[in-house]
Amino acid sequence: MTDLVYWLDMAGVIVFALSGVVLACRSRMDPFGMLVLAAVTGIGGGTLRDLVLGVQPVFWVTDPTYLWVIVGTVGLSILGFHYIHRLSRGFLPVADAFGLALFTVIGTHKALLLGSSGIVAVLMGLLTGVAGGMVRDVLARRMPMVLRQEIYATAAIAGGTVFVILEALGVPFMPTIALALFTTLGLRLAAIHWRLSLPVFAWVVIQRPSMPTPDPGSEKASRSAPLRPKARVRLVPPERSRRKGKKP
Repeated sequence: MTDLVYWLDMAGVIVFALSGVVLACRSRMDPFGMLVLAAVTGIGGGTLRDLVLGVQPVFWVTDPTYLWVIVGTVGLSILGFHYIHRLSRGFLPVADAFGLALFTVIGTHKALLLGSSGIVAVLMGLLTGVAGGMVRDVLARRMPMVLRQEIYATAAIAGGTVFVILEALGVPFMPTIALALFTTLGLRLAAIHWRLSLPVFAWVVIQRPSMPTPDPGSEKASRSAPLRPKARVRLVPPERSRRKGKKP
């Protein structure tokens, strides 16, 4: 079981590091920039998880193999830059989805091993899965995927919750990890394919037509002029506001 978790962790590092390399190529970074994005994506989430849980030293200090895997991934990507450059736009979100699923399960499992409660374990799985990608996107001057409308963090929470529930019910480890991976990966890939997203609401100001101003010399002007109605603010879905030609 320990070997399986270790190799899944390594697979997640490779996939996330490769997603960092792809984004660095699209951002026209040099090899050092590629290495930085690959490193923060591959080990950033796990580093924050270990710091929050009080694990000292963090995992990649204890086992530098993680660093060599990142360096090797970047080196092979540079040698095969011609093929990396020709990857489709859909490769980055798909690779990120696989990394998200792997790291969510690894983070949740490690938190449970350290004696954390179920809700803390789910949050540690979420942190492990999304933190590295957030730092990667910020360094590349992109809106982090976790802050967009797409189902991203929700998929990690669902996968971590499934893992915690099955572990509490005493389900064997292999089915538990497989179902948790399938839940996170399935939700994320479905969101990418069908453009699924959570409901988003925006504050939209709706202006009413102003009242006509009476002639200063007329009899109506001597009366108290009615106040101009103020704009009302209401909460409307972005889809409705786009149909009306207004920005959400």
